[in-house]
Amino acid sequence: MSTSTPILSLGRSSFGQPANKGHLLSDEEAHALLNDWVPNERLRLHMKQVGAVMKAWALEREGADQQEARKWEQAGLLHDADWEKYPESHCRVIIEKLEQLNVDPDVIHCIASHGPKYFGVEPQNTMDRMIYVFDELSGFIHAAALIRPTRYDGMDVKSIMKKLKTPSFAAQVSRDDINDAIGRVSAPLEEIIQFIIDHQKDVV
Repeated sequence: MSTSTPILSLGRSSFGQPANKGHLLSDEEAHALLNDWVPNERLRLHMKQVGAVMKAWALEREGADQQEARKWEQAGLLHDADWEKYPESHCRVIIEKLEQLNVDPDVIHCIASHGPKYFGVEPQNTMDRMIYVFDELSGFIHAAALIRPTRYDGMDVKSIMKKLKTPSFAAQVSRDDINDAIGRVSAPLEEIIQFIIDHQKDVV
């Protein structure tokens, strides 16, 4: 492995089968997989939040119909499904599982592209780019909510922007990744932060 090879490189850029276009897990199947694969309650919440924000963005900003929005939601809901049990093979294991289940290749590619620096898969479309944006920022904003007595109530964009400039806060969240992700979309950072606050605050 060369020094330029991503640590968890998937070694491919094609996922799933074109014949499975439009095939998604039922909501019950997706949540059953989530609950079975992810014992950690906090990680499950993160994935539910990303799924909810992805679905909301598809409906409100991309004009998606319900079926298309479910694709966005399912990618967000399952993007970290193998992180806890198979950290050295993230996100290879969940991708292979979804391929076995004949899930829409767009969903699988979206999951594969949620960390291009790590998995070696570049975002190709808006859904791919937005999961990259939301993954890092959703977790960061939730961390900010957890230290506030009122959690999300009264949280504003200015406070999040200030924390992004404070390296010691949520230090595990890469500001470089956030900047890279934001640089790939047309919406400004402040607008996306507000959208996340508005749409993930009630997710449980």
